Amino acid sequence: MKISDFQTKDVINIVDGKKLGQVSDLELDLRQGRIDAIVVPTSTRLFGMFGGGADVIIPWRNIVKIGTDVVLVRLDDAKPTYRLEDGEQHIVR
Repeated sequence: MKISDFQTKDVINIVDGKKLGQVSDLELDLRQGRIDAIVVPTSTRLFGMFGGGADVIIPWRNIVKIGTDVVLVRLDDAKPTYRLEDGEQHIVR
């Protein structure tokens, strides 16, 4: 599967049914040769590049199913991790 295949899929949280957006990037562990997380831009960004906001970092372990059209994830009551424009990661409380 190519990253371009991921970028056409909607990301849906199965806990609340909310559409989180589409995958914009992947976090890779090059030493282990695996994907660590998917990155979904918040809705405040236009076309993934304009505007402020943060990216939602969804760990690979939270992916439930990758379908033809969607990626189903489980984000429970725990707050997701966000990556701000400065590159730092924060847990929003």
